[in-house]
Amino acid sequence: MTAEQMVLAPLVRGLMLHITGKPCVVIEGAELGDQTNRSLEVDIAPALNGKRVDPTAAAKLLSQSYMEWVQRQKAASDGCCTLPGAIRVWAGNRSINFWIGETLDAARQRRSKNDFSAWRLEPARRKDALATARGSVVKGRIALVTGGAQGFGEEIVRGLTGSGALVFIADLNLEGASELAERLNSDVGRTVAVPVGCNVADEASVEAMFALISSTAGGLDLCVSNAGVLRAGSVLDLEANDFRFVTEVNYTAFFLVTKHAARLLRSQSITAPGWMTDIVQINSKSGLEGSNKNGAYAGGKFGGIGLVQSYALELIEYGIKVNAICPGNFFDGPLWSDPEKGLFVQYLAAGKVPGAETVEDVKASYESKVPMGRGCTGADVMRALYYLIEQAYETGQALPVTGGQVMLR
Repeated sequence: MTAEQMVLAPLVRGLMLHITGKPCVVIEGAELGDQTNRSLEVDIAPALNGKRVDPTAAAKLLSQSYMEWVQRQKAASDGCCTLPGAIRVWAGNRSINFWIGETLDAARQRRSKNDFSAWRLEPARRKDALATARGSVVKGRIALVTGGAQGFGEEIVRGLTGSGALVFIADLNLEGASELAERLNSDVGRTVAVPVGCNVADEASVEAMFALISSTAGGLDLCVSNAGVLRAGSVLDLEANDFRFVTEVNYTAFFLVTKHAARLLRSQSITAPGWMTDIVQINSKSGLEGSNKNGAYAGGKFGGIGLVQSYALELIEYGIKVNAICPGNFFDGPLWSDPEKGLFVQYLAAGKVPGAETVEDVKASYESKVPMGRGCTGADVMRALYYLIEQAYETGQALPVTGGQVMLR
């Protein structure tokens, strides 16, 4: 994907978000052929500085061209939005074509049928938030979940797709992400998930991931930075390489993901200044209090909350909210419950829980530490995630989801 396309795709999507107040998908496509003046053509040559695009100047040209196009269409004044099926953007003698749809499949269908005719969409109506199912806040939106092929990540992916979002499942385990996407898409008979391989600790890999998102869907509404690792050990014994590994994935990677997500969201915000977007870090209760013989993990999580607060202050200028969710232990996930390598098995073997004779005894001991008597679940995290997205007047927060085990002071 070229630098021009990385700027233009989110600008085009942002324009559609601003016009309709509803989420949509923008994809690139082949030549339009005989357009008979039905698609929107925009010449951004005045916004070019060499091969670089001035986003602000390009945004003005896009908006002006759209208004002129609407006048040519002689749109009815009944409250509906008239939208182009495709937009051709000229940059000198080069052109880039973008196809628009309410869903990824709808945009792909328009492209495959070369259907660039105008279409109509009812603008979003203001709703009483209390009367709206909380999960509906992500319907039609484009989301990214890192570490999405398993554990909490998979739970979040399933929750988001089940609520109507298009989700990019990013994971170092591309095979697992692909299998999950295939199952989800098959279950509903349409594209609701797209797999993408990514090493979140490698900047080139992260940058390529966001280029893929931009070229596939045109932009983003929600970035869930969930990928994380755990290597416990005493400060007296932990190897420096293990400490660095945990820090790179749990702390530095959040910086990298936020950096490139924010660049995409900033471009989109130029043409959609009122459209709020979200970056949410899945942190941990260990980001709120120390963790015995688990300092590398807790340190990275504490640092993550510092980044959340700092980025929240900086990025709200672009309508980007940045928050963290701090879940308690996900006892039913593979980290704890894997029958061979799970923490319950390890703690039983190490005699960490006095008197425990079975894995069930170890689990019961840890559940007893939680006032609500159980571990955190994917549903618990999803409720918190929906709240943070729905709450337009909250940024820079670290929301505990710990069953009362850890409370804010």
